[in-house]
Amino acid sequence: MSRTVHATFTIEREYPFPIPRVYAAWADPKAKAQWFAGPKDWKQKHREQEFRVGGAEHLSGTWANGKTTHFDARYFDIVPNERIVFAYEMHVDATRISVSLSTVELKPGKDGGTKLVLTEQGAFLDGFDDAAGREKGTEGLLDSLESFLNKNG
Repeated sequence: MSRTVHATFTIEREYPFPIPRVYAAWADPKAKAQWFAGPKDWKQKHREQEFRVGGAEHLSGTWANGKTTHFDARYFDIVPNERIVFAYEMHVDATRISVSLSTVELKPGKDGGTKLVLTEQGAFLDGFDDAAGREKGTEGLLDSLESFLNKNG
């Protein structure tokens, strides 16, 4: 029997970089490719990003156990240097495990930096994924964003 679990989480981060720099890390496909990826035991297979309202993003890769994950997103709202809204679905092999709506807000932070607020509203399907795991993975991506910004300031 199918089941759906709905959950929402919000993560706030402060980055000591100006808003346009943080926004560019999301908007520029070459920059995003450097930080938005799976962990070390995950190998990328395919990536494309068309950063515009109505544009799509796809990222897939293979884990050490042979399973392949797929991230497929569509951008619904982009306000440069302020907001990015996208919906995405995640698959493991051919199984859809979740569908989510994510909002990234960029606000003035301390000392000219950026306060990033990411809110995700997810439908986690049939026990294949859950909000706690997704929040942990998103925290890891935002850690990678911070490392990227620190290296490429």
